[in-house]
Amino acid sequence: MTRKFPLEVDGALQPPLGMPPEIFLRDYWQKRPLLIRNAFPGFVSPITPEDLAGLACEEAALSRLIAHDRSGDSWMVRHGPFDEELFPQLGDHDWTLLVQDVDKWDADVASLLPAFAFLPRWRIDDIMVSFAATGGSVGAHVDQYDVFLLQAHGHRRWQIDAGDHPDIAFRDDVELKLLRTFDATHDWVLGPGDMLYLPPGVPHHGVAEDPCLTFSVGMRAPSTAELLGDFVDTLAADADESLRYSDPDLSVPADPNEIDAAAIGRAIAALNALRMNDPERLGDWFARFSTLYRAAGEVQPPETTPSRIELEWDLGQGARLSRHPWSRAVWRRAAKGAHLFVSGLPFAMSVKDAKTLAGATMLEGAQYATLSQAGRDAVFALVEAGHYQMLIDEDE
Repeated sequence: MTRKFPLEVDGALQPPLGMPPEIFLRDYWQKRPLLIRNAFPGFVSPITPEDLAGLACEEAALSRLIAHDRSGDSWMVRHGPFDEELFPQLGDHDWTLLVQDVDKWDADVASLLPAFAFLPRWRIDDIMVSFAATGGSVGAHVDQYDVFLLQAHGHRRWQIDAGDHPDIAFRDDVELKLLRTFDATHDWVLGPGDMLYLPPGVPHHGVAEDPCLTFSVGMRAPSTAELLGDFVDTLAADADESLRYSDPDLSVPADPNEIDAAAIGRAIAALNALRMNDPERLGDWFARFSTLYRAAGEVQPPETTPSRIELEWDLGQGARLSRHPWSRAVWRRAAKGAHLFVSGLPFAMSVKDAKTLAGATMLEGAQYATLSQAGRDAVFALVEAGHYQMLIDEDE
């Protein structure tokens, strides 16, 4: 008997998924969509449309404006930063403002991320926030990554195609990757606190019922081409020049102009000699890659840094170290202890220290005091590189 999985649940009793995370990961994650009513009961958006518009005017913020002309079914896309004078000119319907990485700019938005701790932190990319005027949409499309669509303010109608073999051919007359055809199997209107989970490849179409804000918690899903490209670059950079194509078993060729099967075999052997067979190297490569992939920006060293003595004194007096919002931290078990990676920078230390530093976006003096010498050395190096900023009471 085929088991049926509901595509709509009430999350009020077990937010944010409406079920234990283990059940969600087993039955829904990367398998089927799920609408979770009351995933965040009583949710109030920590950001306003005006806040989002202001952020879209910043040079470093990644923002887009998408407008739809219904009469000709044409789409307009503009990229920020935008002038403040633009927004009053847009009218009250059929446009959407989207800003990436809002969690890097707004601590209140970032405070939502612990609710998704049932997923590996390195898999979560960002929280994109969109404001849509009534009728605003980005068109019917598919994403190649998992996404949680949390309704933060107002109401948005979501239609999805949960069929087995949806048509995912794109239109060739618009800049956006919009679906040529879209046949909805489900139609829902989401209000504040409702959340829609979509695995990769599910066609969906969202339209604002009234002025609304939607938070998109997107996953990081590097393509195999991206993984291979970085992997090969790493292998090439570390390669021993003495490893070369060789043919000590060469015999007189039947045709000197032919690349024969033996030559192909030797080429494969040369490539295999370069392959990263060491699990330690492979693990470090992936940890470095995962902290650099789709980085929101490049962290720069500060113009001045406190001395080690000053830093430890200030921490002992109640100061804290705040990790840069663009900095990504992960750790992995190594043959001896652990390796911590912060935006590609590696540090060897104990498992205890690595767990502490990877998990602490805010490091207090008491936590610092528990670190070994290797952990403290890493903290000071990260301060010098700009990944930690000192916060003293008068700064807050």
